[in-house]
Amino acid sequence: MSVLPYLIAGWLFVIGLYGVVSSRNYMHLIGCLTVIQSSTYVLLLAIGYHEGRPAPIFSDHPSGPAVDPVVQALVLTDVVVGAAVSALLLTLVLQLKKRRGTLDPDELSPERD
Repeated sequence: MSVLPYLIAGWLFVIGLYGVVSSRNYMHLIGCLTVIQSSTYVLLLAIGYHEGRPAPIFSDHPSGPAVDPVVQALVLTDVVVGAAVSALLLTLVLQLKKRRGTLDPDELSPERD
């Protein structure tokens, strides 16, 4: 069992989280959120992978334990949901740019006395 996929998932999460915290632009924020979500892909695949086990495609007689196909289905579902959420967020950012003329969160907040 290798620890490398877990380190990569953690690294992607930390890099994306740093980008979210330090972002001064909504487009950059959406990009960082997709990086965080890609860390979940790597983590789920690392959890579901077992060295030496065959693919979960059986003939009439299964030969033994196989890789868990549920984890692979979760990753595919995560990819589809992530693409839909990113498209929705990008659409909202486009409308925000058209209506307000800026994507900086500080310029969008109301002024205080």
